[in-house]
Amino acid sequence: MISSCCCFLCLLFFLCHFLVRFSICSFADCLPLLLLSLLIAECASRPLYTLPSLAKAGTKKPLQTSRPFNVAHRGANGEFPEETAPAYMVLHPFTKLCPVSLRPMYLLLQRAIEEGADFIESDILSTKDGVLICHHDVNLDDTTDVADHKEFADRKRTYEVQGMNMTGFFTVDFTVEELTTLGAKQRYPFRDQQYNGKFPIITLDEYIAIALDAPRVVGIYPEIKNPVFINQQVKWADGKKFEDKIVATLKKYGYKGSYMSKDWLKQPIFIQSFAATSLVYISNMTDSPKVFLIDDVTILTEDTNKTYNEITSDKYLDYIKPYVVGIGPWKDTIVPVSNNRLTTPTDLVARAHSRNLQVHPYTYRNENQFLHSGFHQDAYLEYDYWINKIGVDGLFTDFTGSLHNFQELTSPLPKLQ
Repeated sequence: MISSCCCFLCLLFFLCHFLVRFSICSFADCLPLLLLSLLIAECASRPLYTLPSLAKAGTKKPLQTSRPFNVAHRGANGEFPEETAPAYMVLHPFTKLCPVSLRPMYLLLQRAIEEGADFIESDILSTKDGVLICHHDVNLDDTTDVADHKEFADRKRTYEVQGMNMTGFFTVDFTVEELTTLGAKQRYPFRDQQYNGKFPIITLDEYIAIALDAPRVVGIYPEIKNPVFINQQVKWADGKKFEDKIVATLKKYGYKGSYMSKDWLKQPIFIQSFAATSLVYISNMTDSPKVFLIDDVTILTEDTNKTYNEITSDKYLDYIKPYVVGIGPWKDTIVPVSNNRLTTPTDLVARAHSRNLQVHPYTYRNENQFLHSGFHQDAYLEYDYWINKIGVDGLFTDFTGSLHNFQELTSPLPKLQ
């Protein structure tokens, strides 16, 4: 393979030299051929994966189900601005240099899901004109450059969101066309800032396309985000609700089937929400598995006016069990923290498992600011504790690569023949 590519590479360089030497064409005219030759040279050293649009059905590497799921929390947002296309997939840095005529080919050969995630996770919100987008906050201030856009200065509003007044720029006051002019930025100042402003907000359709275009089976993990607020502020012409629109989009792309069914394994999905009423509401629309998210036990839920302490009671777990396959608790709800040290674990995981509910806690982050002191600034020790001592079934992580590397060291997947 490599020797053949090298011969072809030499031939292309010779051809370009010949064309320029005898004034048949200019160097600029030969640039596409030169870039193509560089592409071939690089690809010779790596495996090429067939994309689904070109592959026969069933040729993609299946989803692993033998170890806890690696969930890319808002994508690999430890490296890229959260919930942007690069946070979900890798594009080679030479892509922008490639001539427009060759760019589609270049993207085909370079696209790959970020660092081994089993699922890519995203929060789903709506624009003013009812387009579903991927963005964590209903407020745009913290993770976009909206404040730098003087043309939108008059869009600042104050809304009540989950019982609190919030002032800023909100997704529900912008059309999708307007939102795509904004650039995403890193949430945390201690993370890499070089990509700030370079990538736009993406739509739910684009997020799904990234998963479906992956070279292996990769699941999606969309969240019905702030449904109470969105349903108050956005009205669809057909009278449908926010939840209806999300489910309709998922169905449009073929997402269906109960957990571990043939259909589900083909296109894996978990639908998540902090609003239990939304999960109950969509239960008659789709059999795709659902996960109920759990926040700090002192916080009120947005839809029931109960605290998450009440929500984690045996009575409520029994109530929600018919509608969900798992829960997604904040880590400190499972193991409380005092003075940055873990205390005695609660019995939440055991009570969930006794009801055959999976447990997918959030969020695992590599930085010292987030690692509790008992882990000695070692993310692998944290993964080991949660997987092997607490016994969780999936992990939401900002650093997909570190979790993947840990799992490959401790529970490697069998190599395909």
